[in-house]
Amino acid sequence: MSGARNLTAKEVLDLIPQQEPFRFIDEILEIDEDHIVASYTWRADADFYRGHFPGNPITPGVLLVESMAQTGVVALGLYTLASQGGIDDAKKLVTVFTDANVDFSGLVKPGARVVITGRKLFYRRRKLRSEVEMHLEDGTLVCSGVLSGMGVTQ
Repeated sequence: MSGARNLTAKEVLDLIPQQEPFRFIDEILEIDEDHIVASYTWRADADFYRGHFPGNPITPGVLLVESMAQTGVVALGLYTLASQGGIDDAKKLVTVFTDANVDFSGLVKPGARVVITGRKLFYRRRKLRSEVEMHLEDGTLVCSGVLSGMGVTQ
């Protein structure tokens, strides 16, 4: 497969289609064919905190799941696709989130930095299923689960 190669963490981050204000990965700390570790700091001035919940804001669970999906499905999927088919293949596809089974065990307050880890469970025909966890910087587990997505031509 022409052009197949392992991307750098920066190259993967640059390929992720989600952008501010809907990008929930700041940095990819580790990545290989089987796992990814990324981080994100939840901006204390994000508009959604005004209504979730006034006086005692917390990060909405749906955004935590989105951060997990961007890390464990989109970023890891781009890396996997480029390593098998080349960077041009990765650029042609957008990863569509297909399903999630997530358990929540903690809260993320405005300004908190989280570390997201993903481990590939299954990859075939551009469909990726990953086991993903999100922890606060102190190691407290916030949420964990299995997320899936697939690459589709744009």
